Amino acid sequence: MTTVLLVVFLFVTLALIGLVLLQRSEGGGLGIGSSQGMGSFMGGRGTANLLTRGTAILGTLFFILALTLALLNRGTSMQNRSILDSPAPAATPAAPAVPALPAVPNN
Repeated sequence: MTTVLLVVFLFVTLALIGLVLLQRSEGGGLGIGSSQGMGSFMGGRGTANLLTRGTAILGTLFFILALTLALLNRGTSMQNRSILDSPAPAATPAAPAVPALPAVPNN
């Protein structure tokens, strides 16, 4: 279920990015959606309304899917406590002791 929602979320995100880039900006910058590009399909006003409505719908879907995915994955972490509560890492083990040399008898 989560995988399907994640794939849908990806498609909605890409479509939302595309729609935002198609919109005409106020300053005439990067917006490529204009009435000339749409031909005789719609006028400038109709295109703006369609893109605005599509952006609102995709934005709403984006937030709903994001919240749904967050709620579905809230209890799946391996560690249920805070990272600050975890014990300190163990110190590195000490080097093994050097064996004592056998005693040499004195003559």
